[in-house]
Amino acid sequence: METPDNETFRDSIGTVTKDGKRAWVFPKKPSGRLYKYRKYVSYLLLAFLLTAPFIKVNGNQFLMFNVLERRFNIFGFPFWPQDFYLFVISMLIGVIFIALFTVAFGRIFCGWICPQTIFMEMVFRRIEYWIEGDRGKQMRLAKQPWNAEKIRKKGLKLFIFLLISFIIANVFLAYLIGSDKLIQYIKDGPSNHLSTLVSLVIFTAVFYFVFAWFREQVCIIACPYGRLQGVLLDTKSIVVAYDHKRGEAENGRKKYKKNEDREALGHGDCIDCKQCVNVCPTGIDIRNGTQLECVNCTACIDECDHIMESINLPKGLIRYASEEEIEKKAKFKFTPRLKGYTAVLVILTGLLTGMLFLRNDIEANVLRLPGQLYEHKDNNIISNVFTYKLVNKTTRDFDDVTLKLLSHKGMLKIVATNDKLHVPSQGLAEGTLFVEINNSALSGDRNKIEIGVYEGDNLIETTAANFLGPRSFK
Repeated sequence: METPDNETFRDSIGTVTKDGKRAWVFPKKPSGRLYKYRKYVSYLLLAFLLTAPFIKVNGNQFLMFNVLERRFNIFGFPFWPQDFYLFVISMLIGVIFIALFTVAFGRIFCGWICPQTIFMEMVFRRIEYWIEGDRGKQMRLAKQPWNAEKIRKKGLKLFIFLLISFIIANVFLAYLIGSDKLIQYIKDGPSNHLSTLVSLVIFTAVFYFVFAWFREQVCIIACPYGRLQGVLLDTKSIVVAYDHKRGEAENGRKKYKKNEDREALGHGDCIDCKQCVNVCPTGIDIRNGTQLECVNCTACIDECDHIMESINLPKGLIRYASEEEIEKKAKFKFTPRLKGYTAVLVILTGLLTGMLFLRNDIEANVLRLPGQLYEHKDNNIISNVFTYKLVNKTTRDFDDVTLKLLSHKGMLKIVATNDKLHVPSQGLAEGTLFVEINNSALSGDRNKIEIGVYEGDNLIETTAANFLGPRSFK
C-alpha cells in the first residue's frame, strides 16, 4: 500500500535528506507577541539556572545533584542516601507534572521551559543572527567559498560558542560537586585538580557539540520526551496547530492576489507563503499537522499572524488549539485522564510534604557487628556489640547527643568516648557501642531492642536493632 502524497512527510524527519545526509536548518529570525513573552520567560529561567547553585537556603545550596557523594539538595532541602525514597518521590512528581502538562497543553515544556531550547534559541541562535545575519544571509554564507569574510564570521561565532559552553560547563559542575567546592578549586588552580579539569573539558566539549552542530537533532533524535509525546497527546490536547478548516477551505491553498475574492473561489486563508516553514527551528511544515519534531515554540504562530495582518485577514490561522476544537469547535475540558494525573500528582505531593515535615534532623542507624555472637557475663548479663552511625541532615552542630536503651532495662556503653557525642553539621558520627541486658529480660535468641537518640533531654530519633541471646529450650 502506497503512502498518500500528503503523508510522505511522516516517512522521514525534516533534518535528513533523501540521501541520509544532514539537512542543515536555517530558520528565519522570529519576532512577534509570543516570541517576546518567550524571551521574558527564557531570560528569567536562564538567570535562575545560572544562579541556583550559588544560592544558599539555611546554609544549603539551593539545588545540588552530587551523584558521586550521593548528596542532593532540592530547593534547599538536603537529601542523603537514607532519604533516597524522598528523592525518588520528588522525581516522580516532576515526571507526572510534565506528563500532566503534555496531556493538557502538548509539548509546551519543550518550547518554553526546556534548557536545550532556551540555550539554543535565546542564546546561541541569537548570537548567530548577530554575527551571520538572518536566514538568507546565513544560507549565502554557507554556500560561499572559504574567504576572509566567512573565516572571520564563522571563527568569531564558534569562539563565542566555545566560551559560552565553557561557562555552562562550570555552572553544570557547580550543580554536581557544589558551588563552594568549585570556587575553591578555581582558587587552588587547575593543576591541583586535574580530574575535575578533565571533567570540565569533557562537559565543555559536549555542550559545544550540542549547540554548535547537533542542535535541533537533540529534540528530534536524542530526547526521550519527544517520543513520549505521541503516547501522551490525544485529540483534546492543546498544541500549536494549523486550522486546516479555515486555511484550506474547499479548494485548498492559493497564493495571495490583491483584491481577489478568495472566499468566492473556494480557497482558504492560507496563501502558501511558507513563512511558517522558514521560521521553524526544526524545519517542519506545521500545516501537515502535529509532528514529532514540533517543540511548540510558537514561532510559526507569530509569523503567520504577521502575514494575516499584512493582508487584512483574521489572525489565528496557526494558534494554540486542540484537534477537537478545530474539527468540532469543542472547548477545552478537564477530561477524566487529566483528573487521574492530577489526583496522582496531588497524592504524591501531599505524601512528600508530610514526609519532609516528619523527617528527623538526625538519622540513626545501629547494626550488630558482623560475625560477633553475644557474650555471657557475670550476674547472668548478656552483652552484644554494635556499630552506630548518626547522620546530621542540618546545617547546625549537635554537641550534646546521647544514646539510651528504651525497650529493655539494661546498660548502653559507647566505646572510646564519653557519653556525649558531637555530630557536625551535614556530617556524621560513628563508632562502636555495647548493650548489656539481663538474660531474664530476654525472650529467646533474637530480640528487638529500641535505642533513643537524645539532644539534652529531648528525644529526637529512635532506631531498632537485633539483640542476640541464648536460645531458650522449653
